[in-house]
Amino acid sequence: MNVIIDKEWLLKNLHHDNIRIVDCSFSLANAEKGRQEYDKKHIPGALHFDLEKDLSGEKSEHGGRHPLPNIEEFIKKLEQAGIDENTLVIAYDQGEGAFAARFWWMLTYLGHEKVSVLDGGFSGWKAGNYPVTTEVPVIKHTTFIPNINHEVFANMQDVKAVVEDESAHTVLIDSREEKRYLGLEEMIDKKAGRIPGAINKPWSEGLREGFYKPAEVQKERFKDISPEKQIIVYCGSGVTAAPNFLSLKAAGYKKVKLYLGSFSDWISYSENKIQ
Repeated sequence: MNVIIDKEWLLKNLHHDNIRIVDCSFSLANAEKGRQEYDKKHIPGALHFDLEKDLSGEKSEHGGRHPLPNIEEFIKKLEQAGIDENTLVIAYDQGEGAFAARFWWMLTYLGHEKVSVLDGGFSGWKAGNYPVTTEVPVIKHTTFIPNINHEVFANMQDVKAVVEDESAHTVLIDSREEKRYLGLEEMIDKKAGRIPGAINKPWSEGLREGFYKPAEVQKERFKDISPEKQIIVYCGSGVTAAPNFLSLKAAGYKKVKLYLGSFSDWISYSENKIQ
């Protein structure tokens, strides 16, 4: 299954019994807006998953601004959404890309390979004059059996080992915009700068008006990175790094991990250096 699917494919398969559509609409500026957007209109058959309430856990001293939720509770929500090992899951947001990619990564982390992101999101869907609804579907619960994929996850200790290793076997990618990467401006986190040794590949450069750029363009974006090397992507809180993770996968990179806590977790440890 392709990691990115187009709206034409989804339209043709919209009413397939084995497809579950997940609306990941969210706004970092207004935590209630995502659900409001869903209630206003959404793709037929879609259920809503909220970044703060469903895709993140409670904040603590460490773990970053969007830590993993309790996995057992998240699995229960997947089961309530009718998602099991045979379900093909399509995630979308309003077209920003990051929130749907976060959900896609989380299912990938749980070992569910049948998951894709809708290219262009809901804005692209609406632009095609495709059907929308306000109806919330009633779905039969099922059983989801996780198979945790540790190969896509990195924690602070993993990243610290990379920073202390001068052999450069692993590439750290900072997915934030350049001014935050350079430490020239920081509007969200308590400290400015980057994890030492990280290179900058802004996540937004992988998309154009909500649509992912073609695989050949993604390969060009990352051409300075050998596909043989391990890659760890991060951002501020593990959300906008997810589109870079997805773009790398679309470009054919196999060894990619997401530092879920990202910079907000890194700076929560006073001993960690900042460049």
